[in-house]
Amino acid sequence: MTSPATTGAAVPGSRAAVGPWLLGVRHHGPGSARAVLAALAAARPAAVLIEGPPEGDALLPLAADPQMRPPVALLAHAVDDPGRASFWPMAAFSPEWAAIRWALDHDVPVRFIDLPAAHSLALKEPAPGERAADEVTPVVDPIRVLAETAGYDDPERWWEDVVEHRSPGGGTPVGAAPAGGTATGGTPVGGTPGDALAPFVALAEAMSALREAYGDGGQPRDAVREAYMRIQLRTARKEFGDGVAVVCGAWHVTALAARTTLAADRALLKGLPKVRTDLTWVPWTHRRLARHSGYGAGIDSPGWYGHLFDAADRPIERWMTKVAGLLRAEDRFVSTAHVIEAVRLAETLAALRGRPLAGLGETTDAVRAVMCEGSDVPLALVRDRLIVGETLGEVPDAAPAVPLQRDLTRSQRTLRLKPEASERELDLDLRKETDAARSRLLHRLRLLGIGWGDPAAGRGSTGTFRESWRLSWEPDLHVRVAEAGVWGTTVLTAATAKAESGAVAATALADVTALAEHCLLAGLPDALPVVMKALADRAALDADVGHLADALPAVARSLRYGDVRATDTAALAEVAAGLAERICVGLPPACTGLDADGAEALRGRMEAVHGAIGLLLAGPAPAEGLRERWDAVLHKLAARDAVAGIIRGRATRLLLDEGRLAEDEAARLMGLALSPGTPPADAAAWIEGFVGGASGGGMLLVHDERLLGLVDAWLTGVPAEMFTDVLPLLRRTFSAYEPGVRRTLGELVRRGPAPEGARRDDTDRVRAGFGPGLDESRADAVEPVLRLLLGRTPEPTGAAV
Repeated sequence: MTSPATTGAAVPGSRAAVGPWLLGVRHHGPGSARAVLAALAAARPAAVLIEGPPEGDALLPLAADPQMRPPVALLAHAVDDPGRASFWPMAAFSPEWAAIRWALDHDVPVRFIDLPAAHSLALKEPAPGERAADEVTPVVDPIRVLAETAGYDDPERWWEDVVEHRSPGGGTPVGAAPAGGTATGGTPVGGTPGDALAPFVALAEAMSALREAYGDGGQPRDAVREAYMRIQLRTARKEFGDGVAVVCGAWHVTALAARTTLAADRALLKGLPKVRTDLTWVPWTHRRLARHSGYGAGIDSPGWYGHLFDAADRPIERWMTKVAGLLRAEDRFVSTAHVIEAVRLAETLAALRGRPLAGLGETTDAVRAVMCEGSDVPLALVRDRLIVGETLGEVPDAAPAVPLQRDLTRSQRTLRLKPEASERELDLDLRKETDAARSRLLHRLRLLGIGWGDPAAGRGSTGTFRESWRLSWEPDLHVRVAEAGVWGTTVLTAATAKAESGAVAATALADVTALAEHCLLAGLPDALPVVMKALADRAALDADVGHLADALPAVARSLRYGDVRATDTAALAEVAAGLAERICVGLPPACTGLDADGAEALRGRMEAVHGAIGLLLAGPAPAEGLRERWDAVLHKLAARDAVAGIIRGRATRLLLDEGRLAEDEAARLMGLALSPGTPPADAAAWIEGFVGGASGGGMLLVHDERLLGLVDAWLTGVPAEMFTDVLPLLRRTFSAYEPGVRRTLGELVRRGPAPEGARRDDTDRVRAGFGPGLDESRADAVEPVLRLLLGRTPEPTGAAV
């Protein structure tokens, strides 16, 4: 095996008096970060070169700003296409960040030397939240290969044992007495104590062997990147001499040390595409550093690694104290004795497993056994809050940003809405000026596609003056802000411009009504005229009653906001009245000749229109005669046989609930729907429409035993061969009832029909059974007609048919 030390650049371990020193690292690891700091302190380089986009050189001094708090990321995006973006995340325990801070603290020049973002963004559009496309882990995972060679089945555990739990200079675990140790194949990882450069030689040799075996590891673009880095290294050596330190991914060390010509490297870069780019620092989160987030160079436990990097000594004891504090905050009993016992168990497990120090696996097992009583439920909280972590970084005000981002930041500070990585609930009272302004900001951001907050179900009130939001700030939102910057320089102007553009471009009536609602919620008075004109035009041209029915609820809801948000909604009221009128005319014909799916869809629309008309009637200036016209529509739907059963049943129920239909008439309509001549499937659909869903139909049957009697009599008369056809619909109808309602209905059915001669009490209800019994006089009046229809001769009075 040929060591990289014999090629064009010196690597640590050659023990040369001068560099350049190639410090191969893992992108996020506290052991690598400590080793880099020790190596830089020992070598005292004249310049530090770091794997990253050179366009970010001007931003490097901001890393020393007191307001800069990692985790943060360099964000690069194409000027003409902000959605094409890449991130270079760095945590406090990232070797690159440690090298940047060391160079700035010691007044040593520091530069980025990777392929410029102008080329990498032009070559491929990476997914938001992904490290630059060139930075994803190679198809061949070198850490996994080395771990398997050493006999480990978990690469994270191997890395912890040989790197994270050892001091930079020797085999001393952090916070423990010297213990020594070996890496792959028995090679000393630390060399002699105090030799700060020695830890990198073993890793460099191992990567050299892997590259001999696997080539580029499945990343052909690495050749282009490494050619550019070699050119930058040559330039730095001409300027600073050989005393240059390079901090890069360990995979690249062999290639940077290779003997190549400048002409060959330039040939690899010839003809690369290029785009204009902007770069800035943005806050990042530990959660987005995690591998499960989709980040290619992610790690499993950023919170744990952050703890290892920050802990000055006794890391296990300090970790267990953190865990105890978290569990106590969640009202779990965790005593000091629990902490002591968990530490002892973790150390014992590490000794039994032959590990130099208790790692994440041992501490997690100890926490589960001692503090969580063997349960994974509280342990999941520990994983989420501590092992992964919720830390959100901060960047200084001096960091460059698009104007929209600056306006958003000012608004967040003015309204005291601090972005946080963890999800939280926000309840707003729109009668308060600050809360109303917060609501407008959140609605404007949603309109711009910046999903910082999502509306949530309100708690304790259904009034229009209350709103609830679920807030969570993700780093990807910085890209969304950059994309939205094409609409304007402030949140208000950008939202207004996008709303106006959306109104002109929208073709569906429902889209325009939804946009009108958004404009009212977001407080965009300048956009409303454009949106209202588009709404009136679409409503006048759309003849589909389904589209009209979809549009009316949003318009009705929008009218409600006028009182609380002090918005002029007169034009919207005219549109709402026109929509309601056209629905009243077109709905009855649209409800005939429908299949089951079409009938169910139109039933939902009818219910939505009913609720919308209720809102319009409750408004300050309801359209004259609207209630009477809508009642007439419902009566027509309830009585027309050609209308689908589920729609007839729901129309009957809506009239009954509104007091527009007498109970006797409702019973008559039910009797007709459940008559023997009606197909069982149609009758079951009518029942579903009348008492199904969340309409409180169960309580209606409990309190109106006449209706229950009709349903029971129909159900017991369904032929056996047809019962299986109606059973699924009936199960769906009655399974939605509360358990107590179902129990009461069962008792009433078990009790059976009312005894002969049963009398109603003062509430006009039967005390036992259901139904007042057979009205013989009315039955006698029907008998002659039935005989005539059946062709029977008259019978003596009192004879049976």
